[in-house]
This record gives sequence, structure tokens and C-alpha cells, in this order.
Amino acid sequence: MDVKLVSFIALAKFKNYTNAAEYLNLSQPAVSNHIKLLEEYYGTKLFKKVGRNIELTEEGKILFKYAQDIDVLYRKALDEIKNKSGIHRTYKVGASMTIGGYVLPKILAKHQKQNPNIRILLEVYNTEDIEDKLLKRKLDFAVVEGPFDKQKFCYSKFKDDELILAVSPEHYFANKKEVDIKDIIKGNLILRENGSGTRKIFEQIVLGTGYDIKDINIHMEIGNINAIISLVEANLGYTIISREAIKKELKIGTLKEVPIKDIRIYREFNFIYLDEAKDSFVFDFMDFCIKNV
Repeated sequence: MDVKLVSFIALAKFKNYTNAAEYLNLSQPAVSNHIKLLEEYYGTKLFKKVGRNIELTEEGKILFKYAQDIDVLYRKALDEIKNKSGIHRTYKVGASMTIGGYVLPKILAKHQKQNPNIRILLEVYNTEDIEDKLLKRKLDFAVVEGPFDKQKFCYSKFKDDELILAVSPEHYFANKKEVDIKDIIKGNLILRENGSGTRKIFEQIVLGTGYDIKDINIHMEIGNINAIISLVEANLGYTIISREAIKKELKIGTLKEVPIKDIRIYREFNFIYLDEAKDSFVFDFMDFCIKNV
């Protein structure tokens, strides 16, 4: 696509030459020159200064509408050409810990078999890090399990999930029909690190029951789900964890689920992406995940 239109679209979205240039990996003078050439070609101003930012003029809004359509068509044409010619495409997909470790691997394996020309690089981080990398355009799109900023991202539901209280069969909680939240937060609780979706949701539940975050006695804080599972199996504490992450352990009996009194913790897994995501892969892969989960 015409590089001048690419600069125009970026500037219209970022409303700032510095951010647009950084996103495009160009110098500010280069972006300024592209805009100047477009304005000379169309014989009108496309941007106006409003405070510290710049906004589209009425003429600029018209061009932006059609430029976006051109961008979509360009990307679709590129996709079709690559598919036809057998060119390998690479995409970076972000996933938060539970999804990246326990939900996506089998889906990715199946997708690879059916789409040998598409290479997916899976990058696993906590939800906060995923958001940051997506905003910095270091990922093409992502799948997250925790609360995220719905003002900054487009999103679509993937599937439902449940967080449960998991204990060793040797722990005294294992013999109870249910456990009160006050006993959970006062004991040897092993939790994920700050920034994780699981941690955020559990803290919201605690606040909703009238307790404060400071009331939670965190026995250990671990950023690795496998390590948490091993510690709980060794009866060194208990945890709040996704059912998806411990299906095997629950089945073979090395971990036991104990109901929390009057509380069920449900959440959604969501696909998140930037509004500018126009590549058909993003939407095709989301559909593939939903059909193959």
C-alpha cells in the first residue's frame, strides 16, 4: 500500500507525530513529509492542531474512511496471494498463563497440521504484560483470562472458566464439605503474582465479601502454575486455580477440589486485539479456537 497513506492512517489514529513515527519505525520528518505530499495532492489540509494533539479536518475524515477500506482490501489481497503461493506467514500470539499452558497447545498443534503455511509463535505472560505488549505492537493478538482494559482493546469471548479451591488430599480442608472464605484468606494460601488474571479475580471476590486485600495471608507468591501445583500436591499450602490447569491432577487424585461456601468463581477467557487488526488470520484463528476447544 502507498506508504503515504500508511503514514496518514497511523497519524489519524495516534493523533501525534511522535507516536505515529515510532509505530511506523520512521522518523518524524518522514511522516511529516508524507502528510505534506498528500495535502498537496488533494489540495487541502487533512489535519488541524487541537491543543497538543492533531485532529482530522472534515476533508481528512473523508480520506480516512476510504483509506481504511483500501487498507482492508490490501491486506486481504496480500493474504490471498500468500496462501496461493504457499508463502509462510508468521504471527505472534500472546496468551496468559493458564491459557498458554493448558488450553492453547492442543489447539495450536491441530491448527499447524491444517495450516502448514502459517507459523504461530506463542508468547506466554501474565495479563498485564500481555496488554502492554499488545499496545506496543509486539503481538498480533492475544487470549487472556483476567480483567483487561476494555477501552483500549477490541475483544471477543473465547470460553468460560471456573476458579476453584485446590488442596492436597492430606490437607485438613480436604475432609470438609465446604470452606469459608475467611478461613481461606487466613491460612497457607499460595497465589499467583500481582498482574495475573487469576490473582485479580480472586482479590475482587475477597473485596466483594467485605474483606480487604490486606486481610489475605499470602503464604507464597509464585509466577509459575506448575510450581504452584507441585507445592500444593506436597501439602505446603493450597491455592485458587483454574480448573483447566489441574484436570489431570483432579482425575488421578493428587489434588482435590473443595467448594467455597456460598461462592462460585466464574470468569471468561477473551480474545483481545487492537482496532487496527485487519489481517484475516486474527478472525480465522479465533473461530478455529472456538470450534476446537
